[in-house]
Amino acid sequence: MAPSFTWWGKETHRGTPVVVKMENPNNWSMVELEGPSEDDFLLPNDDVSSMSPYKREKVRNKNAKQLTWVLLLKAHKAAGCLTSIASALFSLASVVRRRVAAGRTDSTDNSSTENPAVKNRFYTCIKIFLWLSVILLGFEITAYFKGWYFSAPDLQLQYLYSLDFHKFANPLAVQSVFDWFYSKWVLIRVEYLAPPLQFLANACIVLFLIQSVDRLVLCLGCFWVKMKKIKPIAKQGAMDLESGDGSGYYPMVLVQIPMCNEKEVYQQSIGAVCCLEWPKSRLLIQVLDDSDDPVTQTLINEEVRKWQKEGANIIYRHRVIREGYKAGNLKSAMNCSYVKDYEFVTIFDADFQPMPDFLKRTVPYFKDNDDIGLVQARWSFVNKDENLLTRLQHINLAFHFEVEQQVNGIFLNFFGFNGTAGVWRIKALEESGGWLERTTVEDMDIAVRAHLHGWKFIFLNDVECQCELPESYEAYRKQQHRWHSGPMQLFRLCLPAIIKSKISIWKKGNLIFLFFLLRKLVLPFYSFTLFCIILPMTMFIPEATLPSWVVSYVPATMSFLNILPAPKSFPFIVPYLLFENTMSVTKFNAMVSGLFQLGSAYEWVVTKKSGRSSEGDLASLAEEKPKHQRVASEEWTATKKSGRSSEGDLTLLVDGKPKHQRGVSVPDLEELREEIKEKEKKASRKKKHNRIYTKELALAFLLLTASLRSLLSAQGIHFYFLLFQGISFLLVGLDLIGEQVD
Repeated sequence: MAPSFTWWGKETHRGTPVVVKMENPNNWSMVELEGPSEDDFLLPNDDVSSMSPYKREKVRNKNAKQLTWVLLLKAHKAAGCLTSIASALFSLASVVRRRVAAGRTDSTDNSSTENPAVKNRFYTCIKIFLWLSVILLGFEITAYFKGWYFSAPDLQLQYLYSLDFHKFANPLAVQSVFDWFYSKWVLIRVEYLAPPLQFLANACIVLFLIQSVDRLVLCLGCFWVKMKKIKPIAKQGAMDLESGDGSGYYPMVLVQIPMCNEKEVYQQSIGAVCCLEWPKSRLLIQVLDDSDDPVTQTLINEEVRKWQKEGANIIYRHRVIREGYKAGNLKSAMNCSYVKDYEFVTIFDADFQPMPDFLKRTVPYFKDNDDIGLVQARWSFVNKDENLLTRLQHINLAFHFEVEQQVNGIFLNFFGFNGTAGVWRIKALEESGGWLERTTVEDMDIAVRAHLHGWKFIFLNDVECQCELPESYEAYRKQQHRWHSGPMQLFRLCLPAIIKSKISIWKKGNLIFLFFLLRKLVLPFYSFTLFCIILPMTMFIPEATLPSWVVSYVPATMSFLNILPAPKSFPFIVPYLLFENTMSVTKFNAMVSGLFQLGSAYEWVVTKKSGRSSEGDLASLAEEKPKHQRVASEEWTATKKSGRSSEGDLTLLVDGKPKHQRGVSVPDLEELREEIKEKEKKASRKKKHNRIYTKELALAFLLLTASLRSLLSAQGIHFYFLLFQGISFLLVGLDLIGEQVD
C-alpha cells in the first residue's frame, strides 16, 4: 500500500491495513498488507498525555476497532467449533438411537452353534461385576460426603480407628447406621478381599512382564536380522519357462484354492492363479468349492470353464458331503489319485491374489534342501487404509509377519503356518498325517505335526501376496474367535505328542511354553483379567493397588514396539492400545472355549469379504495373458480315486477341450445373470443394521463406573486410562468401528 503525505511533506501511515476473507463461517483468514507504525499501538501514559486530544482519541479508536474485529472473528470461529461438536454429538446420539432401536444384539445371534446357556455364562459374570460396581460407587459417594476421604487407603483405616476410639471414650455415643455398615465393609475389604485381589494382580503383573520380555526379545531379534541382512538364499535355476526339458528347476506343482460361498472374490483369485508363471505342463490348479449356494456354485464353475478354454490346467471340485470345513476340503482334494504325480502343493484362500512370479520366488528354496517342508510368504493388504478397523488390524499383522514369523523362521526354522500363501512339500504333509478336521486351526495343526517330524520351515518376508482384511467388526470378531479358540484345542490334543516326540528338549520347551502357553494363553488371559477386571476392582478395593507403570508406561512401550513394523501407523498408537484391550474380551472368551472344549470352540464362520481387491488389474491380466498361458495344453486326464473324490470332480483337458462331466447340465447364464441382478437390487434396498455387543457394553459401563470412583480418589493416570478404555469399549459395543453390515 502506497504511503500518504501531509501538506508539509511528512510521510505518515494509515494504521495496519487488514484484509478479512470469510468464505464461510468456519473458514476465515487475515492478511496483513503492511507493518504497523508506532502510532498504531496504544502509547504509554506519558506519551498519550503529550498528544493532542484529537490524535489521542483517534489512536484509541483505531486500536479498539482492530481489537474488536479480532475478538469477533475469534468468537465466530469458536462458535463454529462448538456448532461442529454439537452436530457431531447429535449425529452420534442418532446412531446410538438407531442401534438400540434395531434391537439386534450378539445374544440374539442365531447363526452361532454354541449352547445359549454356555454363551450367556460369560456375559452373566460381567453383569455381576457391573452391578456390584454401580452399588459400590453409590456407597462410596455417600461415604465421601460423610467424611470418608479417599486420597489414600490408610486414611480410611485412621478414620475407622478414630470412630472406635470415640466409641470407647464415650460408650453412650451413637454411631450412625451408615458409619457402622461402612466400617464393617472396610474391615471385610482389608481382611478378606484385598489380599486375594492383590495376589491375583501381582500374578498378572508377572505374566505381563514375562510376555513383554518375550515381545522385546522378538523385536531385538528382528533388529539383528535387519542389521545383519540375514535372509534365506535360494538356488536359482534356468529361467526358460517354456522349455519343459528339465534344464531348470520346475517341479510338478499343485495349486489349491479352497472357497465357500465367496461370490465377491472368486473371479480375482482364480484369475490371479491362472496367470502364474510356471510351465503349464507342470502346474495343475484345483478350485475346491464348498459352497452350498447353487448360484455361487454355477458362477465358480463357469469361471473355471472360461479359463479352461483359455488353455489353463484348472479343474473344479465340489464335495457332496461337506464335512470338516477347510481341512476336510483340502483332505478330500489331496486324496485324488493324480496328486501322487506332484511334488509340491500351494494353497491360496479365495481372497488371495499372488503375483505372477510367486512360484518362481518360492519353489527354488526347496532345491537341494530335502529337510524343508514349508515355504511361507508374507501377506499384504489391498484395503489396509479402508477404515480405522483395517488400520488397526494392519498394525497387528505387520508385527506378526515382520517380527514373529521372520524371527522364528530364521532362528528356529519353525513358525505357525498361516493357512494360505504357502508352498508345502507333499511328502512333508503325508509324513505328518495330512490334514485333520479335529480343530478350527488346521494350518497350525499341520505345522506343529510337521515340526515334530523334523521338517524345517522358511519364511520369506520379501515375497508378498495380496489379500483382504475384514472391514466390519462382526467379521473381524468371528475371525479372532476362531484364531484364539483353535490353538487351545490344538494344545490339548498335541501336548502328549509333543512330550513323546524325539525333538530336542529346548524345541519342546519352545512349543509348550512360548508358542502355546505364553503367546496363545497368557496374552489374552492377563490382558482381559488385568485391565478389564482387576483394575476396575482396585478402584473399589483401594487396599489392592496397581502401580502407574503397569497401567501406562509398559503398555505404551509395548504398543510402540508393536507399531514399529508399520511406521506410517504411528498416529494410531493410542487407538491401537485401547482397541487391543477391547479385543481381549473376545480373545479371552475364545481361549476359554477352546481350552475347556465349549460349544463355540468348534464354530467355523467364513470371514466375509467385500471384494475390494483389484478387479481391474485382474481383468487386464485376463485379456493380456502371458505367453505360457496361450500354449496348447498337454493331453492328460485327472481321474478320480475310487471312493475318495467327490462326484463334482471334473476331468480336464483332452486336446485342450474340457471333457463332458456326467450328470452336469449347462446352466442358462442369461437367466442366472438376471437373477443375480434382481438379488442385488433387493440387497441395495435393504437397510443395514449393526449389532449391539452386550459384553463390550457391560464392560464399558463397568470401566466408566470405576473411572468415576477413581476421580474421587484423585488417581490421575488410573482415571484417564479407565475413562478412555471405557469409551473404547462403548464405541465397539455399539459397533461404531468398521463398516456397516447387513
